[in-house]
This record gives sequence, C-alpha cells and structure tokens, in this order.
Amino acid sequence: MLGLPKGSLEESTRGLFAKAGWRITSNSRSYRPSIDDPELDGRFVRAQEVSRYVEHGFFDCGLTGLDWIQENSSDVVEVCDLVYSRASTAKSRWVLCVAEDSPIRAPADLAGKRVATELVQTAKRYFAAKQVPVEVEFSWGATEVKVPDLVDAIVDITETGSSLRANKLRIIDTLLETNTKLIANRKSWADPVKRRKIETIALLLRGALEAESKVGLKMNAPKRAVAAIIAAVPSLRDPTVSPLSHPDWVALETIIDQSVVREILPQLKALGAEGIVEYPLNKVVY
Repeated sequence: MLGLPKGSLEESTRGLFAKAGWRITSNSRSYRPSIDDPELDGRFVRAQEVSRYVEHGFFDCGLTGLDWIQENSSDVVEVCDLVYSRASTAKSRWVLCVAEDSPIRAPADLAGKRVATELVQTAKRYFAAKQVPVEVEFSWGATEVKVPDLVDAIVDITETGSSLRANKLRIIDTLLETNTKLIANRKSWADPVKRRKIETIALLLRGALEAESKVGLKMNAPKRAVAAIIAAVPSLRDPTVSPLSHPDWVALETIIDQSVVREILPQLKALGAEGIVEYPLNKVVY
C-alpha cells in the first residue's frame, strides 16, 4: 500500500510517477487512485498524515515532507530524498516571521507573545530549545495575514519568500529546511519482497527527478574534431562515439545539463558538428 500526498503536491507527484513509469489516475474527489501496476495499491491523504499511517502500518511506504515526519515524531525508515515541490525543485523552509515594521528582531524578543503556525509541535520544540516562553497556537490557514493584528509572529513555509514579502513580513529565523521523502514502514522494510518493491520505486523516482535537469544531445562530427568536441561537452561520462557510413565522420551522443546546452551549441557548430539534436529524458539512473 502506497501513501500519496493529497493537496498541493498531488499533481507534481502524479507527474513524477508518470515520468518514472507509473500512471496514476483518479477523479478530483477520489482518494483511491488506479495505478497501472498490480503490485501497487494507493491512497491519497493529506501530506500531514502520511507519516503516521506509514508508521502504524496502514501504508507500506509513502511520500511526505521531512517537516511532517518530524512534526509527528514518526518512527519510519527514510528511504530517499525526493527534492521537488508544487512549483520547483528547490527545498522549502519553515521560517519565523514578523511584520516588516515590527520592533522584534530576534526569537528572544517574542518572549511572552503569541505565534501562529500549522507546525505546532516543531515550533514548540524550537522555542523550548531557545528557552523562549511563547504561546504557540494552531493556524487553520491564511497564516501570513494574521500578523500583526491576531498574533505577534508566525511560523510558515516558503520556497522563494515572495508571498511573505507580498504580505509585508520579515523573516527573523529559519526553523527547518524540508523536502519530500519516500518513507517506509519498518516491518515492510524488513520484508524482502516489499523492500525490493520500495527500492524499485525509489530508484525510478530518483531517476525521473534527475532527468528533469538534463537532456540528451547527439550530433554528427568529423573525426578530426572529436577530441575538441569531447573537451567542450561536460557530460556524465565520456560520450558514446559510433562510426558512420562515411569513414571520416562519427556520431556522438551524451547526457548534459539542460542549462549549458545554449552555451555550447555555437561552439559545437564552430567545431564542425552537424545534425545536432537535443531531446528530453524521462529517467537518468546512475
């Protein structure tokens, strides 16, 4: 049984599984998706709950954030990191924020004041470790609009900080960096059959994520230019070089970071490469 995050991560998770080779289908109101793998049965639940269900054995494995694993103090196996989110492939942060014009400059300045957050237990542990007495209350949503009228500070999650800035909030500390993880129930992880399946899921999901920043590149080139082309292309390994029907020409193929292709294409062309083709990848497995 596989636990999948319902909500903001749902569509990006479906997309990741599709690139990894699994098609997950359901209607918008269904919590019981169909997965084109007879060995997998899945459920969509809130990311906040996945780690508890994995720990208690309802799910053999699941995807959720490090933040919710720690918030729930869940005793699970952390199989692998999967750094993706709704909008990017960057890690998110839970940050302590106050109003831009607040006189509060440090966590200690919040002594005796009230803080709102969805991550209540983590926030309580954070302030306890700093020996700052505060009242931490649960926020049901729209946390960023509660400062300064309803609470003195908030602990909220952000990727870029743009939403916080738009709400005229200032970050004074970071409590936690978080990203999605594949986690497993300890008894399921000890079962050889289930562990092999979970490890396969981890391998293919990591491969799909790795492929998102890379592309395949192939070209034809004169043999005399091969050494210069290989030196110019920062690939995972030495590129594959194959003979062509013309004895003085070869075909080269490699995997490269997508961000550098635009920089090296003119150089490749100047070195004599022809028929240069860039193509997307579904998975890259090291």
